[in-house]
Amino acid sequence: MTIARQRNERRRGTFDRAVYCQRHQVNRLIKRLKQFRRIVTRYEKRADNYLAMLNVAAIVLFLRFSNTA
Repeated sequence: MTIARQRNERRRGTFDRAVYCQRHQVNRLIKRLKQFRRIVTRYEKRADNYLAMLNVAAIVLFLRFSNTA
């Protein structure tokens, strides 16, 4: 399971912190990619052009956040 349970929930399950951290990183990446209007509205009709724009957005995010570290 990747979502932590509430204390008052009847169902108990295991909580894998590593999987939860990975899921959180993926959610943050998707949130940052949604800042690019071209990606959210998907102007490209062809899948390969859309994938190229995703790559460009990922490079921009990498450059933006690598300079702050």
